[in-house]
Amino acid sequence: MGASGDMLMAALYELLPDRGEFRKKMELLGLSGVTLEYSDSIKCGIKGTHISVKIGGVDEISEDVFTHDHGNGNDHDHGHIHDHEHDHSHNHGNGHEHSNNHSHDHDHNPITLNSQSSAPHARSERRYEFDEILDLIRELDLPDNVIENAIGVFMILGEAEAAVHSAELKKAHLHEVGSLDAVADIVGCCLLINMLGVTDIAASPVHVGSGFIKCEHGILPVPAPATAEILKGIPIYGGQIRGELCTPTGAALLKRFVTRFGNLMPMKVAKIGHGMGTKDFEAANCIRAFLYEDASSGGDALDRDNVYEISCNLDDMTPEAIGAVFGLLLENGALDVYTTPINMKKNRPAVMLSCLCMPKSRDVIARLILEHTSTLGVRITMCQREVLSRTIIAVSTDYGDIRVKLAEGFGIIKNKPEYDDVLAAATLHGVPFMTVYDAAIRALRSAAATQGNMDIGHKE
Repeated sequence: MGASGDMLMAALYELLPDRGEFRKKMELLGLSGVTLEYSDSIKCGIKGTHISVKIGGVDEISEDVFTHDHGNGNDHDHGHIHDHEHDHSHNHGNGHEHSNNHSHDHDHNPITLNSQSSAPHARSERRYEFDEILDLIRELDLPDNVIENAIGVFMILGEAEAAVHSAELKKAHLHEVGSLDAVADIVGCCLLINMLGVTDIAASPVHVGSGFIKCEHGILPVPAPATAEILKGIPIYGGQIRGELCTPTGAALLKRFVTRFGNLMPMKVAKIGHGMGTKDFEAANCIRAFLYEDASSGGDALDRDNVYEISCNLDDMTPEAIGAVFGLLLENGALDVYTTPINMKKNRPAVMLSCLCMPKSRDVIARLILEHTSTLGVRITMCQREVLSRTIIAVSTDYGDIRVKLAEGFGIIKNKPEYDDVLAAATLHGVPFMTVYDAAIRALRSAAATQGNMDIGHKE
């Protein structure tokens, strides 16, 4: 059901082991007049969490001050740049219309306005310079990487709006209510990702909704122009649900954090979170987040994980050139790189270059192979592999401390001294490689005998 800031925040919030800690941190941020309200919500029989951002104690959905009617029920998506004035007439679905003149240039979302009181309207006239928003985020009491990511998301939003409206980013203004709401959503999501300690984020192709949006400039298609700009390079689809399901803020968060878009890959799921919108559709209006573990996550190791094998055939590169690519791939996340002798068309001797990498490194590795070899394409295959849990300990020998890699699983136990440590010690002491290697094995066995049953559950 697309993506929006508050729904993403709610889905991630449900994955936390200690939700109270997140609430406390958000309360202590000191965002003027901004509070978060958490409530249970049920969509199509699925229970999840809805988080509403309130400004001055009032939910923007009820206040309708410069809010945006998004099809996913997140009627207050934000962060849009406003540069000039025009009129909007909007039907609130309550049998009457409001026509108002306000200073903003949204050419893609119907904007509903409060007709009952002028006080909230007056407050919305306070405008933030784009740089003011960034300075506000920098001053928050948050870890450096949370601040860096939040600024990165706002930059994606701002650059997209500037591109759509042919405006200079540094001259852009953002309305107060929408801006602070966006700050809360974006900072909240960045903080949650930090607290969860995740190392890789994947997502399905993005459901953007379908249909058109009526505004003063005319009728525009879904996704909205800024959203479409942000989603360049990301797989999207429309579907049958009428309305705008992916907001600019949601799109910017996906752009910042997701490393791979595709079908749900094999995984061992530890926890599931549901972030709910406010509207009801024939499909459950929620974002579902799966927290999964891999073999490097500690504790009880998995029996298997998934890697990508990326390969290509090369018949017109020298061994030196191929060797240079080896080092480049290993420096950029490859788990292993190897070549296989093959024959190609016209009986030409060639090699097949193959590289193994984790899912988060797939796109980087594929691009490097295309850029630094003569191939015109690469083959990408997801492989499931059985793995042993691994840990590294140091043992003391007559030649210094040597690290030993221990592996265990499926009733199998293996150990192996680290090659670099053994070679360095052998070179330093002028003894054969196997002399140091055997000394490390003896030291490991002696330590195991002393400790009884060695604990290899802790990782370096």
